[in-house]
Amino acid sequence: MLDLLNDLLWGKVLITVLLGIGIWFTLASRFVQFRYFGRMFRILSTKHAFKRDQHGHLSSFQALLLSVAGRVGGGNIAGVAIAITLGGPGAIFWMWMVGLMGMATSYFECTLAQAYKQAEPDGTYRGGPAYYIARGLGGNWKWLATLYSVLLLVTFGFGFTALQSYSIATSFEDAFGISVYYTGIALALIVGLIIFGGVKRIAKVAEVLVPVMALGYLAIALVVLGLNISQLPDVFMLIVRSAFGIEPAIGGGIGAAILMGVKRGLFSNEAGLGSAPNVAAVAYVPHPANQGIVQS
Repeated sequence: MLDLLNDLLWGKVLITVLLGIGIWFTLASRFVQFRYFGRMFRILSTKHAFKRDQHGHLSSFQALLLSVAGRVGGGNIAGVAIAITLGGPGAIFWMWMVGLMGMATSYFECTLAQAYKQAEPDGTYRGGPAYYIARGLGGNWKWLATLYSVLLLVTFGFGFTALQSYSIATSFEDAFGISVYYTGIALALIVGLIIFGGVKRIAKVAEVLVPVMALGYLAIALVVLGLNISQLPDVFMLIVRSAFGIEPAIGGGIGAAILMGVKRGLFSNEAGLGSAPNVAAVAYVPHPANQGIVQS
């Protein structure tokens, strides 16, 4: 029964809804992720992106780093490997497509989070999907906001945390022979010291770690590409041919390529899952759309 429910929700409903919404947002916004692509980087080059107000709200840049910390990780490493293993090289193409559609979804969910955020007595803000469901759709939908909050708590509090820590622990065991138990204990202690300092401490740590992580990730990828640069044209052709079932060796796997590419693409960029808007809502920006563009 659980397998059937999992296959229905994760294999059909989630893919159809999130991908469909991404396409709809893209068309309805006249391809906002492409029209404002340059502005995404220009906003980050302004002083306001790093500015906080008198209440010490997170800056736009800090909010971006917090969301990137969740997006660049298991989904981009373990998730891609699983997608290629089960869906073939063509799955990468569909991950690219999902990422492009996800940019529009991220723009709207983070803009809404800013538009419907709520001021707290101490001058700080709170917001996210639960807030814009309850405040945007009206009192009749508060049950959905409550349900969403509970599901988000379970998903990110237990599910995603378990997956990320498992990926880290097993990687350390495979690479250095360190027991997963020792790695798990060390992770729990380090993460505990960070998260019990609240969102501001998390942001300060992310401000240091995430750029190092992201630049390191890109640097390693570029080194691998550079060492195999002569094979890149063939790799791209293999990905495209496999994505559309043209590759003879795996021509029958187009369905698997699309399915695994979409699944892992959604897990990789997290657009539509509701994690990024919670952070985007507390950023200090002059207009809600500013944070939407940055998060996109």
